[in-house]
Amino acid sequence: MKPLVLVYRKCTTCQKALKWLDENQVAYEERPIKEENPTEEELKEWYQKSGLPLKRFFNTSGNLYKELQLKDKLADMSEEEQIKLLASDGMLVKRPLLITEDYVCPGFKEADWKAHI
Repeated sequence: MKPLVLVYRKCTTCQKALKWLDENQVAYEERPIKEENPTEEELKEWYQKSGLPLKRFFNTSGNLYKELQLKDKLADMSEEEQIKLLASDGMLVKRPLLITEDYVCPGFKEADWKAHI
């Protein structure tokens, strides 16, 4: 299975991650996160597979996150509500999002990606 990478092309971190994949000759499948937003089912699966706190899947520096004042609201929301919210708009999801058979990583950290690809 080729790694799946969810990206927003205007995001500089996403551009850096894709460049790194290309330079390291890693075959991957690219998916635009805004146009093809992750579904609730995908997010549940990826969240469970990642072993990370659900908050790590939120794009906390994004405009939509700030507009919705999620910093103050997330703590009072159930996991189910948070997943529904993430599935409602791809711009809420931390990107790039790397998904392999046994690994999920929101955000680009070269050392982490290198260890799992």
